[in-house]
Amino acid sequence: MDHRETLLAPINIGKRICPNRFFIQAMEGGDADVDGNATPKTYERYENLFRGEAGMISLEAITVTSAHRSRQHQMSILPHNRKSLTKLVADLKALNPKALSIFQITHSGEISNPSFSMPVAVKPLVHPNVHVLTETEIETIMDEFVLSAQIAHEVGADGIDIKLSHSYLPCQILRPYNDRKWKYGGPWENRRRFVFDLYERIAKVIKDDRFLIGSKISAWEGFPGGFGTIGPDSEVIDLEEPLDLIKGLEQRGAHFIIQSAGGLYSADLLQPSLKYPHNAYLQHTFAKMFKDTLKPDTVTVGSAYSLFAGGKIKRGFHPLMESSLFNVAARNISRGYVDMIGLGRQSFSDPLLPRKLREGREKEIKFCTSCDNCSDLLGQQGHTGCATYNRYYIDLFTESRQAARAAK
Repeated sequence: MDHRETLLAPINIGKRICPNRFFIQAMEGGDADVDGNATPKTYERYENLFRGEAGMISLEAITVTSAHRSRQHQMSILPHNRKSLTKLVADLKALNPKALSIFQITHSGEISNPSFSMPVAVKPLVHPNVHVLTETEIETIMDEFVLSAQIAHEVGADGIDIKLSHSYLPCQILRPYNDRKWKYGGPWENRRRFVFDLYERIAKVIKDDRFLIGSKISAWEGFPGGFGTIGPDSEVIDLEEPLDLIKGLEQRGAHFIIQSAGGLYSADLLQPSLKYPHNAYLQHTFAKMFKDTLKPDTVTVGSAYSLFAGGKIKRGFHPLMESSLFNVAARNISRGYVDMIGLGRQSFSDPLLPRKLREGREKEIKFCTSCDNCSDLLGQQGHTGCATYNRYYIDLFTESRQAARAAK
């Protein structure tokens, strides 16, 4: 079986049929309006992705609150966004009715940007004077997640990804560093309770067995006391808790799990660079551990594939092994390590990749160079996209660099 046949094969996710093995990761564009609604630039990004024919597409990190967010122009999923989201979903499905659309719903917690938002924490790590959440406030946040899940269902999304990764609030609750003596802290049974309760509450209000639910999870956050470590002050990797978490989510109805790693304090693990490709290999190892833990019908999506775009990775002692994105992805799927592959930075570089592969136009694909200029744009709170191939973002990036030099 060649890589085209493997990557373009359909797969069942819950009671839905996903047309191929490509998943578009939740990539923030920073281009919503002041109310968190989609703008023409938002439409442009997603219309290209839906035309590109990926099997399942995530609509970025959509915040469940306007009070605690990391991006100034972040999309939100609140009651006032219903009309805009309904139109967005309908318009995108009209372009490609086969693609599954999910919303990644999230709360930034302590990594909320203090210049326009309010950081809150379960136990302060970055901001020592940040407000520490009470149990009552956490219950309110759970209500916000449940309401956002209901809105996602009402506006026509095929499912949700409750974000449990990359140092966002639920991840802050899960990590061993949260050794605070309270309902959701200390022993693992307490720290996992927030997520388990949240899944159970959502299941009670959304009685639609075709609506998909899953989570993106950092198997290892990559710093002492982070999720996937052995204790609150240890750097030693221990996946006992992450593996127990995904089993518990599966028992509570999860149809898919998106494997990831890293976070705010370990960006090179989150987005492996050409200088440190072993971080991608580490992520693929985590994905296999996830897949081996879950039931066969629960779909595992693997991450860190954009790094292999164009086959630039040097294999060293094994020079004959193919290292291109397609070969690595097809090999891992055919060997049963993962069911689907997630594309993040590569989806910025060429949103049409799956379609070009189907049409036999591989030579026309614009492969990600792992320059990470898109990450620079995101960090500057500006519109975010590929600053290598897309002239709009190239100009934004050039202007930002010129402004930075002028400010020195």
